[in-house]
Amino acid sequence: MRLLLTSFGHDHIRDFVRGTVAYIPDATRLFADSPEAAPFMETERNMLREHGLSIRELPISTSTPEEVDRVLGEVDGVYVAGGETFDLMWLLRSTGNDEVLIKHVRAGLPYIGTSAGAVIAGPSIEPISFLDSPDVAPNLSDYSGLGLCEHVVVPHAGGTIPQFPIDVFAETVRTYGAEFPLVLLKDGQALLIDDHGVHLI
Repeated sequence: MRLLLTSFGHDHIRDFVRGTVAYIPDATRLFADSPEAAPFMETERNMLREHGLSIRELPISTSTPEEVDRVLGEVDGVYVAGGETFDLMWLLRSTGNDEVLIKHVRAGLPYIGTSAGAVIAGPSIEPISFLDSPDVAPNLSDYSGLGLCEHVVVPHAGGTIPQFPIDVFAETVRTYGAEFPLVLLKDGQALLIDDHGVHLI
C-alpha cells in the first residue's frame, strides 16, 4: 500500500502520484454553504492542480458502491479531503463505500488523506474527539477507522490554528496516548507509508 497522510498539503504530493485523482469532498458537507469554508475547500483543489494533477469529483454521499468501485478503478489515486472526521466516517460506513475504498487502496491505489482524510486511514478516529465533535454523527457508534495503517494521525498539531490551541493536543495525548499510536502532524508535515516503511516527511 501507498499512503500519504497530511495535516494540510505537502510538496511530496507531486512525487507521490501523477495523472488523475478521485477527489472525495464529503468531510466538508456540513459547512459547504459557509462563506468562510469556500476558500478553504477551493484551496485544496487548487493545490492538487498546482501539483499537476487532474481532479475527478467523487462525492461519497451521492455515489453507490458500484459507482465508487468503477471510478476508483479508472483513476491514478484517491484524495480524501479534510473537514468533519466523524461525519466522513459515518458517510463511508453507512453507504458501504468504506469497504470499496479499502479494497482499492489495499490493491495498490495511492491514497492521499489530509486532516480528516488522514485520520480515517488509521485504526480509530476516537482520539480526534477533542478536535472534531462526535455529536455531528450521532448514529456512528463504531469509531474504528479504515485500518489502512496502524497510526492515528492528529493533524494541525502546531497550535497555530485558533480553533485548535496547543492545549487540545496536550489533552489528546494525555487521554489517548497510552492506548493508540498517535502521530502529531504540523501543517506542512506528512506521514508517508509505502513498501519502504513509515516515514515522517
